[in-house]
Amino acid sequence: MTERTDSTEATVKAPEGQPVALVVGADEDPWTTEELDELRQTLRGDSARLREEIAGAEHDIADLLRRSTSDGGEDQVDAGSKTFEREHELSLAASHRDMLNQTERALSRIEDGSYGICESCGNPIGKARLLAFPRATLCVACKQRQERR
Repeated sequence: MTERTDSTEATVKAPEGQPVALVVGADEDPWTTEELDELRQTLRGDSARLREEIAGAEHDIADLLRRSTSDGGEDQVDAGSKTFEREHELSLAASHRDMLNQTERALSRIEDGSYGICESCGNPIGKARLLAFPRATLCVACKQRQERR
C-alpha cells in the first residue's frame, strides 16, 4: 500500500513482495516496471564495473608501492614521477569508491521506495533527471544551491 500526502511528498510502504510505487513529479508519468528493471540493470552493471576498476586500481597501487621500495638509488625525477602516478591511482580508486557507494545507495533507495525524493527538500527529483543521472539524490534546485556554496 502506498500512502501519498501530495505529489511532492510520499511515505512509501508496500506489502512484502509487492512493487513499490516511486515518487515522480506532478507532470511525469509513473515509473513502469520495465523502466525500473532497466534502471536496476544499469546500476548493477555500473556497480560491477566500478568494483572491477577499484580492484584494478588497488592492484596498480600495490604494484607501484612494491616497485618504489625495490628501486633504490633513483633520481628525483623518477621518484617524483612514481609519487605522481601513485597519487593519481589513489585518487582514481577513491573516486570509484565514491561512485560505487552512490550506485549502491541508489539501488537501495529503489528497493525501499525513497528513490526519486530529494534528500534536501523532499520534493521529487524528476524522472528525466534520474534517467540521465540515476545516482542523483538532489533535485535540480537543491543541486544548484549546493554548487553555489
